[in-house]
Amino acid sequence: MLACSVDSHFVHKIWNETELTKMVDGGIPFPMLSDSGGQIGSLYGVYDEASGTEVRGRFIIDPDGIIQAMEVMTPPVGRNFPETIRQIKAFQLVRKAKGAEATPAEWTPGSDTLKPGPDLVGQVWKVWKPQKVGA
Repeated sequence: MLACSVDSHFVHKIWNETELTKMVDGGIPFPMLSDSGGQIGSLYGVYDEASGTEVRGRFIIDPDGIIQAMEVMTPPVGRNFPETIRQIKAFQLVRKAKGAEATPAEWTPGSDTLKPGPDLVGQVWKVWKPQKVGA
């Protein structure tokens, strides 16, 4: 996992020392890359050349270099880091299972998975019991 922005590594250092360490024990737990000029952001469609900034984008890329998930958000809306970790764990589980398991909506690590196949079609409701909102 890594973070990337058009800010310099000096800005990243100050941001980590003065702000992130107050929100995350020990500061950001992964490398931050400087995308000066927005080359990486341009590749992923999150760089705004007119303003020289990047909108917030999150990309989960598998070991084969294939984007498995992405989320792009405008700055006023914060991200949910635990959800990112949950998704990474789900993709890792599914990859390891080689198609023998799938994670349903609201899946969390340690929860039951679905076993894809013809017997599951039209029967998901029998094996998957999501939490009701407000329950």
